Amino acid sequence: MATAPAASAASAASASASAGRPDPLDLLGVDELLTEDERLIRDTVRAFTERHIRPHLADWFEAGTFPVREIAPELGKLGVLGMHLDGYGCTGSTATEYGVACMELEAADSGLRSFVSVQGSLAMRSIHAFGSEEQKQRWLPELAAGRAVGCFGLTEPEVGSDPAAMRTRARRDGGDWILDGAKMWITNGSVSDVAVVWAATEDGVRGFLVPRGAPGFTARDIPGKLSLRASVTSELAFDGVRLPAEAMLPAARGLRAPLSSLGEARYGILWGTVGAARDCYRAAVEYARDREQFGRPIGGFQLTQQKLVDMALELEKAYLVAVRIGRLKDEGRAQPAHISFGKLNNVRTALEIARTARTILGANGITTAYPVLRHANNLESVLTYEGTSEIHTLVLGEAITGESAYR
Repeated sequence: MATAPAASAASAASASASAGRPDPLDLLGVDELLTEDERLIRDTVRAFTERHIRPHLADWFEAGTFPVREIAPELGKLGVLGMHLDGYGCTGSTATEYGVACMELEAADSGLRSFVSVQGSLAMRSIHAFGSEEQKQRWLPELAAGRAVGCFGLTEPEVGSDPAAMRTRARRDGGDWILDGAKMWITNGSVSDVAVVWAATEDGVRGFLVPRGAPGFTARDIPGKLSLRASVTSELAFDGVRLPAEAMLPAARGLRAPLSSLGEARYGILWGTVGAARDCYRAAVEYARDREQFGRPIGGFQLTQQKLVDMALELEKAYLVAVRIGRLKDEGRAQPAHISFGKLNNVRTALEIARTARTILGANGITTAYPVLRHANNLESVLTYEGTSEIHTLVLGEAITGESAYR
């Protein structure tokens, strides 16, 4: 198996420092832009993944499983579930602190970061922002502790990038609501205790809390995934699900509500993908030092060095983008276009680094002994979910020109 990244990164940084050279894994020293608290969170989450996640990732990915019920309480103890929210058992961390945590989670696996993002930025954030006090008290402490699991149902089998065309409907029946429809590609869906479901009503799009086991509510896992295999991905179906009036999120009205939560999750992605890219780059650097061909390490050949240099340049730029957007968010100045900039750029960068790293590892790069093809496969999903590259391109195009080109 490949050397553990935290140990190898520390040894590489130490060796470089003693020789008066930059850290090969952080040539610009972007880590120095982080505060002491941010570095502490980085190191704590990294140590958690080394101890609880990395030893099992190859097996989970190969088997297509993720032990949610075992891992969720540990993530709750770590304090990362809804960590950027205030109260109700949440830690109230800054946006950059949350971003740094996402970076370390996805350095292990995109599925792990996806679980935390869906739990905290989608399900919990929707309840926190739009729920009643009773809903917040009922669900947020349990979700923050990992004793309960949540999911977020917006995407549908026939509706992805155009959520305004959703077919899931909720209609009034006396004092209750009747919910019909389906949602697709829902992370945590089949293992969730509560689903935050968005449906069209006569008053526009509204959000509903659908508890596990509600009559007419079924969830099944999607088979045959070649990406995000260490993650639960499900289809949700609602066949005349009767919900009481208090199941509706009272402050959520219109598509702005779910899209605002998606913005929070997309922010986690622009940080997380830096971690995935770093993990691939690290693996390539180590392999290039150790692997010998023609009587010397392959890192001594010009073509290999060019690949490593290109990866290092793009990795540091993506990291700088994440730090900049984190600071803007902490200052209350981040706009949707900033989030789209980070998501579009950093996912593209991570994918290219993963693919290039695989070429350095040769045939070994396609095995689960190394993380690069697992990351590359995962990143194909990250490229698509929570806003495709095309959608984020159009967001930025509108920011540049003032003209909407969606239709």
